[in-house]
Amino acid sequence: MIRALLFDFDGLIIDTESAIYQAWRELYEDHGHPLPIERWSQCVGTDFGAYNPKTDLEMLTGKDFDWHLEVAMRERRVNELLATFDALPGVRELLGEAASAGMPCSIASSSPLSWIEPWLEKMKLRPYFANVSCRDFVEKIKPAPDLFLHAANKLGAAPDEVIVFEDSLNGLRAARAAGMKCVVVPGPTTQHLDFEGAWRMLGSLASTSLAQLLQP
Repeated sequence: MIRALLFDFDGLIIDTESAIYQAWRELYEDHGHPLPIERWSQCVGTDFGAYNPKTDLEMLTGKDFDWHLEVAMRERRVNELLATFDALPGVRELLGEAASAGMPCSIASSSPLSWIEPWLEKMKLRPYFANVSCRDFVEKIKPAPDLFLHAANKLGAAPDEVIVFEDSLNGLRAARAAGMKCVVVPGPTTQHLDFEGAWRMLGSLASTSLAQLLQP
């Protein structure tokens, strides 16, 4: 029996991933280098452990960068790109169904609380989530299972009693490591990846309903 739903944030609730990638791609192009999506997608859903665009750009250009300044500029560019963005199709409807069914939901994201909470408030989605589990509260982020286990524990659900919604390969790996069913909804930065092992694959959350997902 499914008792709770766990949602990634970036790229799943709102397409911040495309904006972040565009901001970094523009920086690379300003210095005469492309940033292929295949290279960038290594860090989608996690941090810069597997792939660090800062180190990569320094190696490509042979230059040292003031990363404090550059990161601040990237953040401003991301917020500029996201100014008119809203929740992705199907998100509000699925959350509404879960609320009507009395099924608790949680965010489980590798991003910090300082990034997630303002966006949830802006989109008026915060009331739908009983908990926000993020990098502030665990030792290891995705692809480690810690975030999903933390979120499920907060909701009082066992791993086999939850459904995870993800857009990234690192997220799928984390869900599988946690022993949880994972519905993958790839976005523009991850649609080229192989999501073997996903419980379900969807083109959009708008293409399903909670009732359909809960069918045996």
